[in-house]
Amino acid sequence: MRKINKLEQRRRERIRRRIRQSPLVRPRLSVFRSNKYIYAQVIDDSDGRTVAAASSHENGEGRAGDKEAAAVVGKLVAERAAERGIKEVVFDRGPYLYHGRVKALAEAARKGGLVF
Repeated sequence: MRKINKLEQRRRERIRRRIRQSPLVRPRLSVFRSNKYIYAQVIDDSDGRTVAAASSHENGEGRAGDKEAAAVVGKLVAERAAERGIKEVVFDRGPYLYHGRVKALAEAARKGGLVF
């Protein structure tokens, strides 16, 4: 199990607090980025369940940790959310900066039809 840094935990909590304070109740597009892979899931916090998910594990290519793989994951999670009738989400970048792979995933999800 991965050890979470105290500063990372505070950043994560700060982002989630902002999301919870938003007036609209929408599903949350959560991103987890490891050194090797990137994961995204659309979570319905009212039910506490994952509605749609995608990861760079699925594409089976050797390039699992770069921006192109993140863009594929963003497009895939957007397609899966659209299949379940979800168009609007709140983007939860977690403790990560909106930069690099996280930004590539978000932009691909927007191109795929998600609004946030």
